[in-house]
Amino acid sequence: MSQSCYLFGVQNSFYQAFDTERASGYRAEGDFRSPFQIDRDRVLHTPAFRRLQSKTQVFWSGEYDFYRTRLTHSLEVAQIGKSICRWLLHSSDDLDESFHLDEDLVEAICLSHDLGHPPFGHAGERSLNHFMAEYGGFEGNAQTLRLLNERIFSQSRKGMDPSRAFLDGVLKYKSLWTELRTAKGKLPKNHFLYDSQVNHLSWAMGEQDFPVELVPGDVRDGFKSIECQVMDWADDTAYSLNDLADSVRAGFLTIERIERWAEQREESVEEGSPLAELIKALRGQRIEPFIGKRIGRYIQSARLERDTNFLSATSHRYAFKVVVDEATRAESELFKSLAYEVVFLSPQLKQLEHKGSYMLRRLWELLEKRYVFGEAIDGQDFQLLNEADSQEIDECETPAQRARLVCDHLAGMTDGYAARTFRRLFEPGFGSIGDLVG
Repeated sequence: MSQSCYLFGVQNSFYQAFDTERASGYRAEGDFRSPFQIDRDRVLHTPAFRRLQSKTQVFWSGEYDFYRTRLTHSLEVAQIGKSICRWLLHSSDDLDESFHLDEDLVEAICLSHDLGHPPFGHAGERSLNHFMAEYGGFEGNAQTLRLLNERIFSQSRKGMDPSRAFLDGVLKYKSLWTELRTAKGKLPKNHFLYDSQVNHLSWAMGEQDFPVELVPGDVRDGFKSIECQVMDWADDTAYSLNDLADSVRAGFLTIERIERWAEQREESVEEGSPLAELIKALRGQRIEPFIGKRIGRYIQSARLERDTNFLSATSHRYAFKVVVDEATRAESELFKSLAYEVVFLSPQLKQLEHKGSYMLRRLWELLEKRYVFGEAIDGQDFQLLNEADSQEIDECETPAQRARLVCDHLAGMTDGYAARTFRRLFEPGFGSIGDLVG
């Protein structure tokens, strides 16, 4: 029973051995949990997942208690993802109690989708990609894949041996850094995997090569398993709606700013339009009910369609696709644009992003000099990282390998830990011999 997936005691034939296989070949014989429940439970008990509680979603973590962090965002995405699974089971003639999307699998994917994000939000991600330009880049989704396969248990430096369906569900992007650099003639800004992850990508695809029409970039990235599509829409739903609530409560999103933005963008605020309903909710101080009702609407805007492609005969995960009502998707994009242009581009947030980027840059420059180039600092051989990290870096054969480990160290930091490390290293009045350092 352990290698199957059940709902109400009924075996779920949507998944086969191909989907539940692990790269190690390990099978949890005797475990009462399904393979996907094991995936979910392993993620929940990792340091990488706990660190999300102190990583930025929109506003810096720890500034106020009620703003969302990467952790609360991931929990909300998981809840929405599971609800989409239930809605599709309820609404689609192709699914039933013995043939359906596994909620535990989708939950594991949603909980994991931001594991690789560094401190200070997308600004931190862009900074690390800039620092790693000569070493293969940095990307949050690629870092998630690296954690799951190689480094999620920080002390043992091991991955969690994910099932194929789980690993594939996290893969929003399937183009390698070098592929995009070659295709575009410049360093990619985002949406790539590290070149060293080609074997993980191949294994997730069942060792099958991508057909020539799935060229690297947006075309190939559009090729996702059904669970990845569910996670993607759940993420968009949470991002476009829940971030609005935080922006309102923080005072960034006001009726005046919404009306001014709508006028500049020539967006309708007429009765019945999405912006008019948002303004009405703000006037009545009912932003949370507005968001809650919209989440339900977004969930029910999804429907299932059959699909045929080079993997659809191998796994049911590629025999279907999620189609979202165009009006709902357009509204989601509208709200995302509103939050981005009014809130995320505001001087207040940009100044904080600059500060986070500055701290990461100073830390990177110091650690790169000491551990990547192996240079002395002020004529001395300071050991700035703990013994295990220093030894692992010293055993690397190339600068690129050493840089990747330094990047791992910075990416794994929470906002608070990065700020404390910066102050300890560069601020004379901060720090003591009793500080906890890692």
